[in-house]
Amino acid sequence: MSRPVERTPDGRYVVVDGRRWRATDPDLPEDVAAILRSELMSARRAVGAALKADDAGAEATARARVQRAKTALGERGTPWWEQTAGERRARWEAGLDPAPGP
Repeated sequence: MSRPVERTPDGRYVVVDGRRWRATDPDLPEDVAAILRSELMSARRAVGAALKADDAGAEATARARVQRAKTALGERGTPWWEQTAGERRARWEAGLDPAPGP
């Protein structure tokens, strides 16, 4: 069972084991957030597989996928609380576009 997520009073960060991490954009529609989380987990598995295979090219590609998903979720890049509604929407829509080819 997962433990409850603690947030900072302003809601911008989650706190895990005393460490702050930027929270996912709360304005993301749940269906979009689910797709992006699924892509993030897939990309993280791909990083692990590339490391295990000692494949630097696959690792770089997988890490770029992680970056893209995290940015689309609002966890990296320009903080979501500094973006307009239109910029936030453009950010997550860019994350939903098919990833660039190899």
